[in-house]
Amino acid sequence: MKIIALDSSGLVASVAILEDDVLLAEYSVNYKKTHSQTLLPMLDEIANMIGLDKESVDAIAVAAGPGSFTGLRIGSATAKGLGLALGKPIIEVPTLAGMAYNLPYARGLVCPVMDARRQQVYNGIYRFEGKCMTTIIDQRAIAAADLIAELNDMDSAETNEGVIFLGDGSYVVEPYAAESLTIPYSFAPPHLARQSAASVGALAMEMYRKGEFVPADAHAPIYLRKSQAEQERERRNM
Repeated sequence: MKIIALDSSGLVASVAILEDDVLLAEYSVNYKKTHSQTLLPMLDEIANMIGLDKESVDAIAVAAGPGSFTGLRIGSATAKGLGLALGKPIIEVPTLAGMAYNLPYARGLVCPVMDARRQQVYNGIYRFEGKCMTTIIDQRAIAAADLIAELNDMDSAETNEGVIFLGDGSYVVEPYAAESLTIPYSFAPPHLARQSAASVGALAMEMYRKGEFVPADAHAPIYLRKSQAEQERERRNM
């Protein structure tokens, strides 16, 4: 089984190609360029490097949201275009679950956080038994202060091995954690702390085997909440 994986849900643009349990290629950039400029050229470069015949791909995986509204639209449009052109299905990987998959075999809770502005984060909470991931709390938007309070209130059986944060929302969470988090915590190292198309692709492999994919024309991103512009417009009209 061969998959093209895409993640442009946040600041990182990342593409990967996986075959069965082998990562054939990955290209990630986290530097001052819009994903519309980078995503397809990055995919073309690694596809050329490994001599990929795109017709041989079984599915297109994409970090489907939540995340940056513009980034999600670019990633979803790219995935949908590839799926329609190649006649391949789309594997819609929840963004936070894909991020958590950076840390298989982690002890304790895995807590990816993406900056959602106004001291809020997109977040989910996960646990691993070996490489098998369980969702403790599904992805949502939550105030950073409320996330810390929620972790403090969780059963000690869930939190006795602590929690590890990762994602570009870590800087939002860190002061609240330093002030009031009562369980052990840490932050993922830089090479594991951001979105990775390889992780999206690895989780997508598991989803594909379970039949969790959709036709390309049925794919749509997962926003979770209205865009900042929509919220501002509604406030002005109240």
